[in-house]
Amino acid sequence: METRRLGRTGKDVGVVGLGTWQLGADWGDVTEDEALAVLRAAHDEGVTLLDTADVYGDGRSERVIRRFVADLPEAERPFVATKAGRRADPFTAEQYTPENLRAWVGRSRENLGVERLDLVQLHCPPTAVYSDDAVYDALDAMVAEGLLAAYGVSVETVDEGLTAIARPGVASVQVILNAFRRKPLERLLPAAAEAGVGVLARVPLASGLLTGKYDESTTFAADDHRTYNRNGEAFDVGETFSGVPFDVGVAAAREVAEVAAARGVPTSALALRWVLDQPGVTAVIPGARNAEQARGNAAAAALDPLTADEQAALERVYDERLRELVHPRW
Repeated sequence: METRRLGRTGKDVGVVGLGTWQLGADWGDVTEDEALAVLRAAHDEGVTLLDTADVYGDGRSERVIRRFVADLPEAERPFVATKAGRRADPFTAEQYTPENLRAWVGRSRENLGVERLDLVQLHCPPTAVYSDDAVYDALDAMVAEGLLAAYGVSVETVDEGLTAIARPGVASVQVILNAFRRKPLERLLPAAAEAGVGVLARVPLASGLLTGKYDESTTFAADDHRTYNRNGEAFDVGETFSGVPFDVGVAAAREVAEVAAARGVPTSALALRWVLDQPGVTAVIPGARNAEQARGNAAAAALDPLTADEQAALERVYDERLRELVHPRW
């Protein structure tokens, strides 16, 4: 698999990673054996980047990764990026104290079974946190102490990302980017590239819309965020279907599927390749609920870049169906 440098971490990672929210919670039931099978399939396909968080299944995702990595030779162990901050209770900027940051980092070190974390990302905290000197001082101190090798941010909005990457210690920025969420292309990705900051593209399939497998009658389990967060009831609505109303997204995805069918590739593969073609992107981190999905996602790395006609077709879908719904918001 092609590799790219993950910004200021100085590490090279495969361009298709694996997001592991599905292996923790909020996507319906995934057993531990199924989770391990997903991790094995991704590893076998050349995936070298795993993205997790301390709140995915209250640490379950991190612990499953620990179990999987323990059986690998040192040379084959993936780069593991975790996230911290969503354990704040109440979820306010005032909770992002040095003491709490250390406690969250310590819990992830224990869950993952490591002395030093590869990368810790602030997990979409309240906007004020991105401007808090004390937060960055605390993260810098933990790097100096060897508790983490690097730190970055995961953001909801372009403006949050721009604020964060101005900090010299921020190694990477994670942002929702897909054919249905294009705003980061305008300012955030160019600014990150200029600063030498890596970009991890999350929610690249718009919570499954860009697989082309859903129709207006599709339903999801009660414990799946695609059921309980459609209107932002639990967290930012942009995390679910990229903020696109489900029926609108299904119709838009049908047009994307037509472009993929003309090439003879799965819709999801075309959508992932679109993300990888965007200047400034380091890696895309789709999730998977089973081994087949993990293998299919990894295969997107081998596709040829989209043609000018394919790019134009997807841009028309965005402009005609989606831009006014999502572009002003994030």
